[in-house]
Amino acid sequence: MSPYSVLIDIARRQTRMLHHISLPVRDLAHSGAFYDAALGALGYRRVFEDDEAIGYGVEDDKDLLCLKLNPEAHAASPGFHLAFSAPDRAAVDRFHSDALTVGGTDNGSPGLRPDYGQSYYAAFLIDPDGHRIEAVINR
Repeated sequence: MSPYSVLIDIARRQTRMLHHISLPVRDLAHSGAFYDAALGALGYRRVFEDDEAIGYGVEDDKDLLCLKLNPEAHAASPGFHLAFSAPDRAAVDRFHSDALTVGGTDNGSPGLRPDYGQSYYAAFLIDPDGHRIEAVINR
């Protein structure tokens, strides 16, 4: 391997800060239906599942978000939320509307958020376990 390709490899690894996030959920089937709708609108899908977990991402067996069954699950404090990248504004709209039909709670309808930037378009939801999530495009 050339020194140049080693630097490229290091740069690629450094541009991705997180490998995945795990969220505890009390009801895997209910939460799975919610995240199927919300994340499906953004182009993500189930990449693995078993009796205790569901992973979401774009490639099989490479989850970026993992739901973990835990009967004692509770959400983090209100200051914590996950923001998912959306490919366009229409995807943000679908994220919000699709997830509301399967048990999501509105926490901010789709729209521009000028306080965050001129082109910051986002929607906010609370999932069935109280986790706060967002879909955003900022361009």
